[in-house]
Amino acid sequence: MLVSRKAVALVSVAAILASACSGAASTPSAVVTTAPASAPATVVASAPASVAASVAPSVAAKPCTVGVSWNNYQEERWAKWDEPAIKAALTAGGATYISNDAKSSAETQANNVDNLISQGAKVIIILAQDGTAIKPSVTKALAAGVPVIAYDRLIEDPKALYLTFDNKLVGKLQATAVLAAKASGNFAIIKGNKADANADFLRSGMVEAGVPDVGKTDPAGKIVIVGETYTDNWDPANAQKEMEQILTANNNKIDAVISENDGMAGGVIAALKAVGLAGTVPVSGQDGDLPALNRIALGTQTVDVWKDARLLGKAAGDAAVQLCANPDITKVAGTAPFTSPGGNTLTSQLLTPQAITKDNLNVVLDAKWIDKATLCQGVTAGSVAACN
Repeated sequence: MLVSRKAVALVSVAAILASACSGAASTPSAVVTTAPASAPATVVASAPASVAASVAPSVAAKPCTVGVSWNNYQEERWAKWDEPAIKAALTAGGATYISNDAKSSAETQANNVDNLISQGAKVIIILAQDGTAIKPSVTKALAAGVPVIAYDRLIEDPKALYLTFDNKLVGKLQATAVLAAKASGNFAIIKGNKADANADFLRSGMVEAGVPDVGKTDPAGKIVIVGETYTDNWDPANAQKEMEQILTANNNKIDAVISENDGMAGGVIAALKAVGLAGTVPVSGQDGDLPALNRIALGTQTVDVWKDARLLGKAAGDAAVQLCANPDITKVAGTAPFTSPGGNTLTSQLLTPQAITKDNLNVVLDAKWIDKATLCQGVTAGSVAACN
């Protein structure tokens, strides 16, 4: 399904900004700030500050405005991690940052892209609410000579640069960890938004780990999928309702849950807790949300596939600065061809995620992604090595 990905090397940078680690999400204004100035691409989860300091930033050839169209800025990750990293890279390259928020509306996002162009954006980064619905806006931007970066979510347009983590690998890591905890029984799969190609990328990775594909049965008869559903907008409340329905339909006889992200995992665990199963049923997630990492330490979540969003944000900012100087996406450093599910050959950078379990929580501590007090809140003394 995901083929023709040529391995490329990216230099990882963990020391992005102290500000990347603070501040609650708030809706961005139209102009947020102005800066004064099949093998995946591989990025190590973090790098020493000395390495980061040695990397010269990209520099725009002339003053350049970069617009970011967020699909839902209220989600914790975007404001806390991705946006500060993008801003830092643009600042280093002498570019100006503007943004707007679609608030989970594909129609609003289409108008927002037009708005960014009218404000003078010379490059646009799009976190797509709906990868299909946004395509006419992408076409319009490209026709206006504005390069487009598809950020973290697929847009099936060969003329747009695609930046994301290897989401197929994310799904594989999720399923591998859950299967290590529970190799057989009744499984539930809580997928993300149907309009987001990542939901299906993740699902295909689960198959590689040994989970039956959609509509298929396990030849060995060990894994029975008793519930599988997409979740509108990756919403935790929707995920909780879905999990409650699956539990009811199966008389609470659920042995494992593969949830595609941390927010939904929180909803799933709430449903499990209500019937006394939290902590006994393995649950997966992704994104490195701080509450999810705390759940790993507490034992109610089994794995969190960590995608250091600071790296992705920096990659997008650096790419945007390069595109300010040269709009040819194939000339962006570190890119490689990627064959999409739609059969398009895309110019891409795919970063490598890392599975976090109770055994390696020190990784996110060492990377200063989370502090010890937050990670270990409520954890029984001596029960988790990283909390000692």
